[in-house]
Amino acid sequence: MTRSPLRPAVARGRRTLLACATGGVVALAGLLGVPGDAAPADRPAPDRVASARAAAPLASRGQMMRTVRDLVDMAPRATGTPGGKRAAAYVARRLREAGMDEVWIERTTSYSWKASGDSLRVAGQEIDQHPIGFSFIKGPTGTGVRTLGRAGLDAPVVDLGGDPLRALREIDVRGKIVMVDLKFLTPLAALSPLIEFIHDPQGEILDAQTLLTPNPYITSLPYTIDALQAAGAAGMIGVLADYFESNKYFNEYYRRSPMTIPGMWVTKKEAVRLRRLLRRDPTATMRLTTTRRAVVARQPIGILRGSSRQTVMVQSHHDSLGPGAVEDATGVAQVLALAEHYGAQVARGARPTKTLMFTTMDSHFTGYQSHMHFVDEYVENPRSPYRIAANVTIEHIAKKGRIGPDGQLQLLDEVEPRGFFENLAPAGKAMMIDTILRHDLRATTMLNGTLMQAAGGIPTDASFTLAAGVPTISLIAGPIYLYDELDDLDAVAQGEMVPILRAHRDFIDWLDRTPAGRIGLPTPGALLDVAP
Repeated sequence: MTRSPLRPAVARGRRTLLACATGGVVALAGLLGVPGDAAPADRPAPDRVASARAAAPLASRGQMMRTVRDLVDMAPRATGTPGGKRAAAYVARRLREAGMDEVWIERTTSYSWKASGDSLRVAGQEIDQHPIGFSFIKGPTGTGVRTLGRAGLDAPVVDLGGDPLRALREIDVRGKIVMVDLKFLTPLAALSPLIEFIHDPQGEILDAQTLLTPNPYITSLPYTIDALQAAGAAGMIGVLADYFESNKYFNEYYRRSPMTIPGMWVTKKEAVRLRRLLRRDPTATMRLTTTRRAVVARQPIGILRGSSRQTVMVQSHHDSLGPGAVEDATGVAQVLALAEHYGAQVARGARPTKTLMFTTMDSHFTGYQSHMHFVDEYVENPRSPYRIAANVTIEHIAKKGRIGPDGQLQLLDEVEPRGFFENLAPAGKAMMIDTILRHDLRATTMLNGTLMQAAGGIPTDASFTLAAGVPTISLIAGPIYLYDELDDLDAVAQGEMVPILRAHRDFIDWLDRTPAGRIGLPTPGALLDVAP
């Protein structure tokens, strides 16, 4: 994989062209110049402090990949499992070693899920399947064991294909197992109204297949669950119609749509065989036992105190249902490398102006209880010792994945298109554009998070803090294999680890030196929120 960094003059011209082409606030940001022009807070530090900052090391690709390997070795790192507990303890230990002034593990309740004894038979033949994650539960906080028993669920199968909502108006599915195609709903092209800036010198975004390939985490599953259960369905067979040939699709728990009926995934290829068998015998026998427990979600937090209570929060998440190399061992490696960098600055005598908080969330797959608890305790709680002035979230440093002609996953030697959701003031947008170009973050867009904030959040781990009004920079990519057991070390875009790290260092430096009231877009709250 070759890189084609733009010469500075060309880079500046590309920035102006693209910023003006997208219009709106970024056109203004492009006229403001580089971030050094933006704020009186950019006063030079004393020589000693500047030297200490310059001397603080940044992790190498090899060092960060060792972190990724450590976490993959603990997988699965699901909330409430031994691997999840080990991952939280590992992050806490690394934060202490990085020189944090204070480290603790924030705890809250989440709910684990485990399937066993699962099988699906049609016309006397076994169907290759995998249980739908978090199916056959008692409700949002329901715990205990549910089972279809040794005899299983024996019921007629109704095939609704790819348009179940319309079919349900005409077909009675009460007491039946419903077969339905799962659809991935949001290709990259669907985000085009939010795009403020694109850096794509090698055309890794602007090709038809990339633009039209949807991500695997915004899907038809939640509304399909709601519709089938309301219609009285007894079970669900989900066809992974937009996926490569794998049934190991580890979906999240959708907290607004708890799935109380049993469900199983089959591949597109296996669905052809299944439909052929159903023409011979339109019934199926489904067996499944699930166990759901209340467990502890663990969020390690490390603090580097500045001269202000105003706090810049840097986060990812450490939990996973599979190997979780891209999601999100890469993000954790970045958070820890940044903690080590700023810890080394403090050891050399250069404390930040604002307090810096480094953390990795738990419960990403089991309901986001850690995220909501954090907002309640540290963002919206007036007694919080930290005034969260900005959030920086780092997720998914990934190779591009696509479905090959044979239906198998292909990993390409290209960067999976990625975006920074942000809701910064124009000076912050200009800083981000300059940083993206300076570090040649290829296949990268900036996405307007302010519009999504009004709609209730963004599809990243930063959604809850952004929705609470915190100025946010949130990096995300959505490779198609993200929820699969094929999210392993081979999927990591290793060559991007250092450029991404350097860019986030520059983001944090700007957030640290910029007055809190000038980071986000002006609001009455932001203008008044100037307390130290």
